[in-house]
Amino acid sequence: MASYWKKTWPFHVLLLPALALIILFQYIPMFGVVIAFQDYEPWLGIKGSPWVGLDHFKYLFTYPDSKQVIWNTLIIAGFKLTVNLIVPIIFALLLNEVGKTVFKRAVQTLVYMPHFLSWVVLGGILIDILSTEGGIVNRLLNSFGIPSIFFLGDGQWFRFTVVLTDVWKEFGFSAIIFLATLVGINPALYEAAEIDGASRWQQVISISVPLMMPIVIVVATLSLGRVLDAGFDQILNLYNPLVYSHGDIIDTFVYRVGLNNGQFSFGTAVGLFKSAIGFILIVISYRMAYKLANYRIF
Repeated sequence: MASYWKKTWPFHVLLLPALALIILFQYIPMFGVVIAFQDYEPWLGIKGSPWVGLDHFKYLFTYPDSKQVIWNTLIIAGFKLTVNLIVPIIFALLLNEVGKTVFKRAVQTLVYMPHFLSWVVLGGILIDILSTEGGIVNRLLNSFGIPSIFFLGDGQWFRFTVVLTDVWKEFGFSAIIFLATLVGINPALYEAAEIDGASRWQQVISISVPLMMPIVIVVATLSLGRVLDAGFDQILNLYNPLVYSHGDIIDTFVYRVGLNNGQFSFGTAVGLFKSAIGFILIVISYRMAYKLANYRIF
């Protein structure tokens, strides 16, 4: 044991700054959830604010907008998780068939880039190009005789826009794990299939897809733990009062009610409710990943 620590102590020292940041910004703030059970007033502090028990949680289910907010979250997150699984798989399969390395790397670079852009930047760009007054997209539609569409002001179109732009931003980066799986497939399998007369399409269906399925199952099941994460950064930068009924999700609801309206205890109660459900879903998803694909953390 002494020799082990003598060899590895520099690595443990390197971990200390990251560990300190996690404790400071992730664990210590957890003690603040106590205000979900109080009628918290900033000037009284946590110690001086009166206790109200589960009143805020009861109010959550009677609040006029809470059910719609939860429904919006499930719809948007559900579509995002589904499409963000299907599109990267298809893209990975198509890109894997490209023979020219230079072209493949160029395409990969182009589709990876949006992932590293902030939604603050992309939000401003999308608001400009999707505008009904001079936006590039609507000008293009008008040139074909199609009337302008209020993408960010109509509830149904807003959901479609949110899902589509999120997929565009993330599908390239999400495809990395599937591309890595395809690269790891033994080339001898394809060679044997080709000798037997299998076409490229038959090779994809009979070799690539089946060998990808374990990692697809793992990614799909683990994504269930994020079913209540519909994209706070994206929606906060794109939505407006016109689409609250279709675009307001739990995170933006907590932000508006808890911070903007000063209802700190109620906002914390909503956030704690979401965290509790998310924790349960994460446990279930890991159990499913273990049962279906024999995936385990340790």
